[in-house]
Formats: sequence, structure tokens, C-alpha cells
Amino acid sequence: MSGTPGPRRPSIAGRLARQLLLISAFWAVVAGVSVWLVVQEEVDELLDETLQASSQVLGQLLRQSQAMPAQIADNDDLSTHFAWQLVAPDGALLHRSPLAPIKAWKLPPGFSDWQDDGSDGDDWRVHVRPLPTAAGPGWLMVAQTSAERKEVRSRVGLASALSALLVGGLCMVWMNRRARAELAPLGELSAALGGYDPLDTRQLLPEQPRSELAEIRAAVLDLGQRLAQRVANERAFSAHAAHALRTPLAGMDAQLAMALREAPPESRARLQRTREAGDRLRRVVTALLTLFRTGMSLRWQRLDLVELMQLLPLPDGLVLDLPPEAGIDADPDLLAAALINLIDNAWRHGASQVRLRLKAQLDGGMTLELTDNGEGVADWQRVDLNDALERQQYEGRMGLGLMMADLVARAHGGDLRLPAMEAGFGVALRLGPAPD
Repeated sequence: MSGTPGPRRPSIAGRLARQLLLISAFWAVVAGVSVWLVVQEEVDELLDETLQASSQVLGQLLRQSQAMPAQIADNDDLSTHFAWQLVAPDGALLHRSPLAPIKAWKLPPGFSDWQDDGSDGDDWRVHVRPLPTAAGPGWLMVAQTSAERKEVRSRVGLASALSALLVGGLCMVWMNRRARAELAPLGELSAALGGYDPLDTRQLLPEQPRSELAEIRAAVLDLGQRLAQRVANERAFSAHAAHALRTPLAGMDAQLAMALREAPPESRARLQRTREAGDRLRRVVTALLTLFRTGMSLRWQRLDLVELMQLLPLPDGLVLDLPPEAGIDADPDLLAAALINLIDNAWRHGASQVRLRLKAQLDGGMTLELTDNGEGVADWQRVDLNDALERQQYEGRMGLGLMMADLVARAHGGDLRLPAMEAGFGVALRLGPAPD
């Protein structure tokens, strides 16, 4: 049975695979950022150690060399990334490398960042160490441009981060493929369960290669067998009960007919109502027998609605307005059970005429519309009944007729709806297209 299909939800395997993909992507980004930060710090430390080692080497060379003039030509420089200064104890510039600032750096011992005041054009990372000079204890300052350090950090950090992201991306793809492969049997089992009907003994769930899925399959099969057995028992009981009622009902109808002929006029109205009640009970029993004999297993046939209506036990005095084109594809027994109950509902609610029409649907199915001139229902009741039909919440909200008709419609791949009517009561029984 199927009602109006809702939005299709993704499979469990698909959802888990996407979750693993998002988790992997998140951790790949986290790893890339972490590598970037660690590399930045390590490169800074390495460059500072390089400056410190350079100052040691340069200090030894300056001690052994002869005095050099303070003014050095900058056009001999081949690189502007490194520079050094030798500063006297009083802060005067004694010596400098090409393109080093012409003003002496005034910085404390150790590592410092020096920002240009606009005269030099470069910012520097400077290492200061003491160095004896002819004028007394001086200071050797070795520096590297901040721009060069930033470029080195960016290149190394970017290369490391991209490598981490690449490795993380490859792992992510591998994990996604592995997850989908591992979850594929679960998706196949879910698809098999979606089409599994425990009442169809010819259906079997596929064998499962994994122990945990095999246990689920065994549990579902066991549950299906118990459910099928219970439904079979209920059907058998209902069918036997309905069949057992037919003979006494037929006898009662015959006795009531004889009593009507022999009864005095003042008792005939009461006997007639009793006979009508018995006749309605006979129609309900006939519908139940038809329904439980089929077991909701469809035997699709091309039917003529006019011929089918002539075979039904209809109330005496009810006028039927049948369609000129009466061809419809359906199970004759199930459709007969639904029509018996719907027409009986109309008769009990004061209808003297029932009109039937057929409307073709775009999907190849057919809608059978029944309208009557009975008392009808209030609009709020109609809305409530439609909601109960859509949710299949029959108990306490409708009678046997509408419930049985909706079950028959759903067995045919359709549904039952109650359209708005200006007068009387209307039912739209939609049947799906017949299988090829």
C-alpha cells in the first residue's frame, strides 16, 4: 500500500559518507592551519639562529681585519636582504655593510625589530652582540629585512600547509571511498527492506555477508513471519465469521419478507426497517468476504463499471447515474468491496441518488468520483476526515466504509479524498495505473 509519496530521504550510507567527508575536510583544514602556524614559528627561530651565527662569524672576521672606512659604496651590493653595522661605545657608526642604514641602530643586546622612520626604506630584524673595537667595547649588529623574512615564512608555510592539505585531501578521498564501500551492504539491505512485504511468502531478503547485518536480516524475517501469521489468523477468523453470517442473514431476510406480507398494516413499517437493517448487514458481510478473500492481493483487470455495478447488492430505491464511458483498470473484487461500502454510506445518510464519473489522470491512473444528494458533512468535518485519510489514522475518526475504500485505493497505488461539495457528499477514489 502506498499513499502520496513524501520527500525522499537520503540513505543511511549516503548520510554517513557525507558526515565522514565533512569531518575529514574539517580536520584537513585544522591540520593545514596548525602546520602553517608551527612552520611560521620554526622558520622565525631558524632565521634568528642564522643571524646569530652570522654575527659570530662576522665578529671574528672584523677582529682579524684592518680598519675599514665608514663610508662604503652601495652600488656594489648584490643583495639587500642582509646588512650589518659596527657601532662605537658612544653610538657612532664605525663600519657598515652596503645598503645598511647610514644611521647607527640604537638597540639593546639580543634580537629586536627596527622600523624605518622613512629615510631608509626597509624594516629590519636585528641581532645585537658586544664586540671590542679600537675605541673600546662596541656593538656588532647583524640584520635581515622584515620583508624577506615574511616572504620566506609565507613560502615555507604555504608549501607546508598545502602539503598537509593535499595529504589530508587524499586521506579524505580514501576514507570516503572506504566508508562508502563499507556502508554499501547497509544501503542494499535498506533498499531490500523498503520493498519487503512480510505477507508475500515468495519474497525473501538477500543473504548478508556480514554478521551484524545477518542478525538484522534474521530479526526482520522473524518479525515478518510472526506478523504474517497474525494477519493470516485475523483474516481467517474474519472470513469465517462473515461467511457464517451469510446463511442466517439470508434466512432472516426471507422470514422478514413473509412477515411483511402477513403482518397487519401498523407493524409493517417496523418490519420494513428491520429488513432494511438486515439488508445493510448483508451488504457489509459481502464486502468483508470480498476483501478478506482477496487478501489485498491485486488481480488487475479491464472492467466495465456499469456491468460491475449490476452485480452489486445495492439498496432498493437507490438511483444510480453511471458514466457513459465506464472502462477502468482495477481488481474487481476489491473495487466491488469499496463501492458497496461507499454506496451504503450514502444510503444511510439520506441519499436517494448516487452519481459516478471517471476521470483519467496524467500518470495513466483513473479517479472514480462518487457524489450523492445526502445530508453531507460540515466543512470542518470534511477537513478532519481528509487529514485522517492522509495519515491513515482511521480509528475513532471514520466508519468502515471510508476506511475500507481508502485501503482499496492504496492497494491500487492511489488514495481516497473528500472534495468540497456545495450540497450532498463527494468521494474521489484515485487508482494508480495498471502494471504493464
